Amino acid sequence: MNYFVTAIGTNSGKTLISTILVEALQADYYKPIQSGTEDLDYETVEEYSNNNYCIVYPSQFILKTPVSPHHAAKLDHIEIRVSDILWPDTPNTLVIEGAGGILVPINEKGEFIADLIQSIDCEVILVIDIYLGCINHSLLTINELKRRNIKVKGIVFNGDSIPETENIILQESGYRCLLKVNREPVINQEVIKQYAITLMANFYND
Repeated sequence: MNYFVTAIGTNSGKTLISTILVEALQADYYKPIQSGTEDLDYETVEEYSNNNYCIVYPSQFILKTPVSPHHAAKLDHIEIRVSDILWPDTPNTLVIEGAGGILVPINEKGEFIADLIQSIDCEVILVIDIYLGCINHSLLTINELKRRNIKVKGIVFNGDSIPETENIILQESGYRCLLKVNREPVINQEVIKQYAITLMANFYND
């Protein structure tokens, strides 16, 4: 099974959660579209995972400007279509990281990250970072996932825990919590490994 890591918005912790998944599942990693070249997410996954079995694939499209992919691609004088995406040919589990949330546009032709998700057989891992307003953003995202009949493995909460916020999101979505990640002062391979162990204890416990 492939797993697509998406979130309720940008800067939600998708790369951190993807690294934990790669470590937990001994999986390969691929982020097909990267906007901005200052910090390449696939290099972050390579740095913090300690997995001798996985392959971290470079992004197919590395766009210069850290804005929405449709805008960044336009600035680079290219157009990206879902049908352009080349998926790694691997027998291993593949962890795929999206860009921003599910309704981030890929182009001006009406294709979104959600369409990219639907183009490959996968289950979604939804990352929800905790902040004022995240309930609304979470439930809007969840409604769209359900409207499109996209399979969801579960939710990962990222940030300082607020049980009332987490509980209402889980209650209204019907999804389960796979992991809670704190705001760690330092991220290193040992921190990733400890979260990977916790994730595996919950991952297949449907």
